[in-house]
Amino acid sequence: MEEFENIDQRPMSVKDWLITLLIMAIPLVGIIMLFVYAFSENGNENRKNWAKAYLIFMAIIIGIVLLCMLVFGSIFAAAMASR
Repeated sequence: MEEFENIDQRPMSVKDWLITLLIMAIPLVGIIMLFVYAFSENGNENRKNWAKAYLIFMAIIIGIVLLCMLVFGSIFAAAMASR
């Protein structure tokens, strides 16, 4: 039970969420803070889960974008080669 002593189980206030979202709006700092929030030993459990879900969502979106670039890039390359 000692491992759960540092984890904050309280709901986050509106002020906490506003500060979190403000930090996330800063380029590069927001991405770094996502990893800090998601994988820190202590901190708010709600923020940790939100950060993990956001990172998973970003990975899915990046995967879809890369797949679309590959598909449309190969279509474009094939069209240019047949010219």
